[in-house]
Amino acid sequence: MPGLGLPQRVKKIVEGGESAHVSRVRVAGVISVCAAICVPLVAITTTRTVAMQTNSSNDKAGSSFEVASIKPTAPDWTRGRYIRMEGAHEFVVRNHVLRTLIAAAYNLNPKTVSGGPTWVDSDHFDVVAETPGKTPPAYDEQMTMLQKLLTDRFALKFHREQKDLPVYALRIAKGGPKLKASTSSSDVFPEGPPPLLFTVSLPTVRLPARYATMAELASVFQRAVLDRPAVDETGLSGRYDFDLEFTPDETEWDGAFAGRVGNESDKPGLYTAIQEQLGIKLEATTGPVDTLVIDQIEKPTAN
Repeated sequence: MPGLGLPQRVKKIVEGGESAHVSRVRVAGVISVCAAICVPLVAITTTRTVAMQTNSSNDKAGSSFEVASIKPTAPDWTRGRYIRMEGAHEFVVRNHVLRTLIAAAYNLNPKTVSGGPTWVDSDHFDVVAETPGKTPPAYDEQMTMLQKLLTDRFALKFHREQKDLPVYALRIAKGGPKLKASTSSSDVFPEGPPPLLFTVSLPTVRLPARYATMAELASVFQRAVLDRPAVDETGLSGRYDFDLEFTPDETEWDGAFAGRVGNESDKPGLYTAIQEQLGIKLEATTGPVDTLVIDQIEKPTAN
């Protein structure tokens, strides 16, 4: 959009809509296709008393978006829910409620975000923002900008608590890991390693991971796929290249694919696939989890 200033470019993006839907959707990290979970915090088995981080709006200072437009999601929007970069400097959020947006910004499962008024779970928002600088921001920087937007535009304040919750533990399966050490190095990624990207082409979901850690794998599972937090208990500290393929079920992505996957897939479900393909297993258990409690939140002014 040459010749337009930043506010005009954002306005054109918002009003102009998006290109036609394609059958293959790439989904980054926090990021899910029809995926973020929109339910209140589940019942907690045990609550621990911990030193809390109080009256905090965001955990770290950082850069901010040059300009951002926040609008309610159109009632006729049918193309799912996601957060992603579109082009070098366009950061786009579609169809997110505030609880899932906060969870994405702070690398949490939505069920570990509690508090706030009812509209935190009911009102859906779109965000179109321009990122600063000459190069596209790394994923961590995008999330720092999103944290600042939540503080500045939604007046978010919160504190942290540690609670015992149902979790999935990522552990080494019987027979040991089937992971290949990455052939890349940090020199290849001067701006930081690439985020893990899901490729959704129903009935199959693919995760072609490169230079990834098990902690990053657990993180992307809890943000985008699983219905509870995930923790890495593999003890593996290396970086790996792998390709994970599985068939989603109705418990994943908040049931987004329920009824859309028939018997035509030749790929196993996630829990079998991760064990057969990576030598890793996901085990349901209970454990201490860092949670975020909303103390203050306000609806943004229209723009």
